[in-house]
Amino acid sequence: MASFKEIDADTLLKMQKSGVVVIDIRTPQEWNNRGIIKGAKKIMFFTPNGGADVPNFMFKLGNLIKDKSKPFIIYCAHANRTKKLGEWLTKNLGFKNVYELKGGIEYGWINKGYKTVK
Repeated sequence: MASFKEIDADTLLKMQKSGVVVIDIRTPQEWNNRGIIKGAKKIMFFTPNGGADVPNFMFKLGNLIKDKSKPFIIYCAHANRTKKLGEWLTKNLGFKNVYELKGGIEYGWINKGYKTVK
């Protein structure tokens, strides 16, 4: 069964430390404005106008995640976009272990006192 789960910042850090890939799906403007979680890979999924850049995202994701059972974590600003993307990746594409940062980088990371890097 495919799995799409929410995790908190502490769990993200533990998983990242054990080698789990963390992916920031926000836009370049958002990366520049708020920074990213240290060590996260930047792969924009939704464009600034709200469309999806599926070919680019899937190409870059495929270079990071070669096995659909390998766990990885996605996050955006508030977790709205990651919910859509995570459901799509698990239900439509068969990824088995997709996690999202609960509340996104704003509520689940920055507002909890964690730092970002530019």
